[in-house]
Amino acid sequence: MPISEIANLDPYFPERRQMVESQLRARSIHDERVLEAMLRIPRHEFVSAEFESQAYADHPIPIGENQTISQPFIVAVSLQALSLQGGESVLEVGTGSGYQTALLAVLAHQVNSIERHQTLARSAEAVLVKLGLNNVKIVVGDGTHGLPEFAPYDAILISAAAPSIPRNLLDQLAEEGRMVIPVGPPHAQELQLVRKRDGKAVVEVIEGCRFVPLIGAEGY
Repeated sequence: MPISEIANLDPYFPERRQMVESQLRARSIHDERVLEAMLRIPRHEFVSAEFESQAYADHPIPIGENQTISQPFIVAVSLQALSLQGGESVLEVGTGSGYQTALLAVLAHQVNSIERHQTLARSAEAVLVKLGLNNVKIVVGDGTHGLPEFAPYDAILISAAAPSIPRNLLDQLAEEGRMVIPVGPPHAQELQLVRKRDGKAVVEVIEGCRFVPLIGAEGY
């Protein structure tokens, strides 16, 4: 659907445009594909009615199970770092609300997402179906194990902080693939861009961040 039609149909569109222009474009987000995806995807659909009025604010929002939907800027930074062109197979660790999953679905060819909370997985699935995004598969399980049956992945996006880069996930990343992951102790981490070269991780620090901890065999 053209952006002009979305603008006419969605009463939250002005808030979404304001989010894109003031929180993202004005703060170093320059990937036009990412900016357009965030203009298209209705973030308010992924939060409860209690928080709907805050959907486009510049902060995280609780989504249940002690999890949050990340601040829009951090989502955009992560997506921009992946440099998706549209043909990629992507693994997402931590479906959460499904908002970031929806953005990945717009930006990539196929998205496989893993979530440890069944309630969140099913809720996210329902919203994605409502939005007509049919290139996503959500699995309930330990995100640190990844989904080796669909590997290798061109890109991996982890939405929770790990003490170090999980070996399972690096193994599932294609050679020259890209992974974005928060790494560090529970209360302050670095958002890292990891490129796989000759089977090894080449790490670039993007910026400081704070995520919920990654729970699992190779997490906390």
